[in-house]
This record gives sequence, structure tokens and C-alpha cells, in this order.
Amino acid sequence: MKTRKLALGNRNMVGRRVTEARGLRGMRQNELLARLQTAGIDISAPALSLLEGQKRPVSDFELAALADILEVPVDWLLGRA
Repeated sequence: MKTRKLALGNRNMVGRRVTEARGLRGMRQNELLARLQTAGIDISAPALSLLEGQKRPVSDFELAALADILEVPVDWLLGRA
């Protein structure tokens, strides 16, 4: 996994955990992107990168889909578990 070049933002709480869960599953961003799009979440590659960098907000629909795809509880993504 590449090292992040820019500091994390403060627009969401889940980006760091999404990156962590994706990495633990050996999933690349483009695979996560494809699975999100298959789940009906219309998101671009730059938007996913911004989400993981905590530089864009995450909708409730995106949060639920991310939890399902990454097979983690929503509370874990939120840092509550």
C-alpha cells in the first residue's frame, strides 16, 4: 500500500478506517470503487480518494455500503467499536 503524501483532513471520521479495512483485505481502491458502483453508489476514483483522505463528507448510503463491502460494522468504521 502506498504511503499517504498529504495529511488527513477533518471532513469525515471513517476514511482512515476504510483504508485500513481495505488494506487488510488486500483490496485496491479500484476494486472497492467497482464494488461500490455495483452496489449503486455512484462515486468517482478521485471522490473515493478524498473520502479515504478524510477530505470529503460521507453520506449514510456510502457508509452502509462501505461497511457491507468491507465486512465491518458501521460502528467500527466510526471508531466506536
